[in-house]
Order: sequence, then structure tokens, then C-alpha cells
Amino acid sequence: MTQSKGKVYIIGAGPGQLGYLTVWAYQLLAKAEVLIYDALIDSRVLELAPKNCQLFYVGKRGGKPSWQQSEINRLLVQQCQQGKLTVRLKGGDPFIFGRCTSEIQALIAADCQFQVVPGISSALAAPELAGIPLTDPVLSRSFAVLSGHKPSQLDWQTLAKVDTLVILMGTRQLPEIIRQLLRHDRNPETPIAIVRAAGTAEQEVWTSTLADIVEKTEDISLSPAVIVIGEAVKLRDYLVGTDERSMSQERFSYRDSFATPVGEPLIEEIGSSSFSASNFGKDNLLSGKLMSGENYPIPNADLPLKGKTILATRAAGSSKDFRDRLEKVGARVIDMPALEIGPPSTWEPLDRAIARLQDFHWLILASGNGVDYFFDRLASQGQDARALSGVKIAVVGKKTAARLKQQSIQPDFIPPNFVADSLIENFPEDISGKNILFPRVETGGREVLVKEFTARGATVEEVAAYQSGCPKTIDPAAWEALKNRQVDVITFASSKTVQYFCNLVQTKYFESQPEVESQPNLNLKSDVISTQDLSWQTLLDGVCLASIGPQTSTSSLNLLGRVDVEAREFTLDGLTQAIMDWASLAV
Repeated sequence: MTQSKGKVYIIGAGPGQLGYLTVWAYQLLAKAEVLIYDALIDSRVLELAPKNCQLFYVGKRGGKPSWQQSEINRLLVQQCQQGKLTVRLKGGDPFIFGRCTSEIQALIAADCQFQVVPGISSALAAPELAGIPLTDPVLSRSFAVLSGHKPSQLDWQTLAKVDTLVILMGTRQLPEIIRQLLRHDRNPETPIAIVRAAGTAEQEVWTSTLADIVEKTEDISLSPAVIVIGEAVKLRDYLVGTDERSMSQERFSYRDSFATPVGEPLIEEIGSSSFSASNFGKDNLLSGKLMSGENYPIPNADLPLKGKTILATRAAGSSKDFRDRLEKVGARVIDMPALEIGPPSTWEPLDRAIARLQDFHWLILASGNGVDYFFDRLASQGQDARALSGVKIAVVGKKTAARLKQQSIQPDFIPPNFVADSLIENFPEDISGKNILFPRVETGGREVLVKEFTARGATVEEVAAYQSGCPKTIDPAAWEALKNRQVDVITFASSKTVQYFCNLVQTKYFESQPEVESQPNLNLKSDVISTQDLSWQTLLDGVCLASIGPQTSTSSLNLLGRVDVEAREFTLDGLTQAIMDWASLAV
């Protein structure tokens, strides 16, 4: 049997947020079997890949250990020769300082098929998002794009005469760049803008002149940034609001007037299950939903979490709603998958229970995962919601109720405080002699509900509907943010996310310190990780630990020694509000 040929797609991901991704790139990511990606890629772009897609992080960040280019070349060839659809994802556009030549030459030499998919370069997007046009009939008849990585190799005599210069990878060499331009007779009063993190929630813009920009940005972390030099920078004064001009370190969100990703509503629409190449056409692009702007926040809003970076621990693939909540109030969000959800070790107990649903008086669903896996298994047995006629349903939490509603079912009972204890305390009828079916996580769930219902005379049948476990490795972006002290808040939405967060961070911490001879003794079945060396917890100094509710707080206290914020309402909305309250007091 002949093995099918693989193909490598070298794709530009755009300057930052998911909304700048092209539709072509979106389609290819949705089919990827292997995803090899660089630094500064929005984690939501990675989530577009299928669940079984193999991910390789090969990002290069200045001064830090990274893959050699020859290793990346070999990886691309290897995956392609195994017959896999491989996506090589690069920030911006692949052919603008994207180091593509070496990779393409390696693919050609190995007779591998490949195709380059253009992306939006930050060289074009960053100035535009900052309100700086690169061309103007009077102020800028031409512009040049250059890398500032090695200024000694550039022809400054020629470049000094170009109307507008756009410089990528130049912040570390900013003093030398300025020196060369002044040395070649560029006016010291020439305007300059530095656009940091363009197209993301933490975008910042500094404007000044060649004469004093170095002094005014001293001791400020500017990377990753695009530098724009030329008279056209002055046009920013006429094209953005007065509160966003000049030398301000205030961060303004990508949701502001010149930083709203035009494609974002489009991506939200095509991200639905109804999207396909055949139904995405002119009618869709001109539809009122996509063009109305109803999804656009108010420009220049005073957002309560503006400037805060939040590390959101979560189950893999499940945090979009929470992330959206936080970003709408100004936060920069870094997703950290700290929980993997999958099927149980065996379906037999659940299948037996489904076969005799008529024997049960109540069905209790304590999580969205429980809802999803129960109804998926019900469908696999050739049944649907009609099989539950005569069975009452109780759920824990609004989110669980919302998942149930997707099955066109309204729960008979939702406890007021969204936790299992409240379900017991407020149950609407006497349960003595009643049969209760409880599909739940296979291991590690709380036992209080079963014990209390049994004590009240009910017969509770527990069946495993799904299993949760710890990811094998920490997300690279999450680790970099923790290591570099860039995180203001860490959120925990369950006891297991606390437990697995500790395991992932602790393991990575000791792996990165070769002088440590022994690894900590990790016990994943315990709420207390056994190790006497707690030096890894220094990564959390000054970081707010935010919990969704009392049980999660208990785990945080046991494992991390503290919890700084606990939601009053034990929901994601409640957690968001609690963080906003904390931020208002922390100012």
C-alpha cells in the first residue's frame, strides 16, 4: 500500500489577534494534522486545529534557548514525509522577515510538497492600528520596511532619505538606529512612533522625535514592537482621539477605534458549525450580522481590567467564553490548559444505566462535561432526550443548565448557590426511597453529594461519564509569562485545575534548573503535592490567585498556601466580577 504524500502549508497568522487570520488560513488550520508554530501566536489560533493535531512550539525569542533552524527544517521534512498535512504557522506574513528560504529549500531538497499562504504583516498593520498612514500625497510618497536586528549591515545613507521607515525587530538597537539616521543628516525633529504588541489587547504606542525617543522610552520593555519614522507619524494627531496621542504609556485595547480587528466578527461567524467553503460567499460577507458592527465595543472605554494580564487555567478547548468575558473588560488573557477531558476507562456502567433509565426518579448533572458525555453516549445507544420522560433532572450551576438547554431540556431544579452542597440543602422533595443516577468524572470528584443523599435514604448510582487528567506539558506561552513575571492574576475554576497547575509549573520549574538533583515527589491523586522544595512558588510572588468558589479555594490554600480572591457567585461571571473588584482596590 502506497503511503499518501503529505504537504506543508507555510501560513502567515497576521500581527496578533485571531481576527486577523485569513479565511484560507482558517480552513487549513481546521484540517491540520501537525501544527508547527512560532512565538507571539494568539492561543485562540492554535485552538482552531483539531483536537488530535500534534503541536510543536519552535518559537525564537531573543536571548532565550530555542530550536535551531536546521532542526525546524528536519521536523518539517519528517512530518511531510510521514504523509501528514502540516501547517507551519508564522507571525505576520511568511515572506517578510519570516525565515522561509531555508525551510522551503529543505522541503524542495526532500521533494516535499508545500504552499505559502500570505498573512497580514505587522509592518503594514501596526502603523495602521496606531493611526499612522504609511503613504500620503504630501508627507510620505514612499516607505521602506527593514529589519533593525543588524543595523551595521544596512545602507543608512540611502535609508535616511526615504520618507517613511518601518523597522521590525529594532527596539534593542534603537539607539544605534537613531545614531545612524542623525549621522546621515536626518532631522533630529523627525517624528517617530513605537507600536508595541500591535493588534493585541496590550497594544501601546509611544510617539516623540529622533532627538529624545531613546530617553523617553528608557527602562521600558518595548519588544515586540514596530518602529515608524517619518513625517507621516504627525498624521496620527488627526486620525486618533486626543487621549491616545503623544508619549503615553497607557495601554489601549485592540478594541479601541484604530485597534479593532475588522475580521473578528467574521471569525466568530465562520467559527460556527455551519461554516464551510461552499456556504461562505458574497451573501455572508454582506449580511447584516457581519457588517452591523454590533459586536464592536465602545472605543476608548475605561475598562476595569485594562493593563492586567490574566493566566486562565482551564480544561483544554473550553475557555473561550471566560476569555471573552475578561477581554471585554480590558484584560490580556493567556490560556493555560491545566485539565484534559476524555472518555472514561469503560462505558459499561453508563451503558447499563442508560438501558434502564425508567428505573430512576432523578438524574443529577454536576458539570457541563457530565451533560455532554451523558447525552453523547445516550445518542450512541440510539436514544435521545425522550428516553428521560418521567425522570426529573437537577443540575449544579448556570453553565451546566446552559449545556442542558442545548439538548432542548430545561432542568427541574437548579440550586441557588451553584455548588453541590447547595443542591443537597435545597433539594425540592423528600428523596427517601428515590433512585438517583449520577453520571460524573471517573476519579477525583467530591463525595459529599453521594454521602448526603445516601444518608437521606436515596439510592445513588454513580457511573463514570468522563475522565479528567493532567496535560503532559505546560503551554509554552503560559510558562514564558510566569517565568518572566508578566502575570497579574491566575484564575482557578475547579480544584483539579489548582492541582494540575501546581504539577505542571513545579515540574517545568525543576526541569529548567539542571543544578537541582532530585525532582519533587508529585502525587496527582492528592490535594497536597508532596515536596519540601517550594522554591517554584516564588514564580507566584505578587500574583493574585482567584478562585471560583469555596472548594477550589480550599485546594488553593492546601497547595499554594493562599487564595486572594473568591467569587461571591460561583460562576465565571462571578469570578470575572471578583477580579474586577480586586483590580479596583489594587489601584
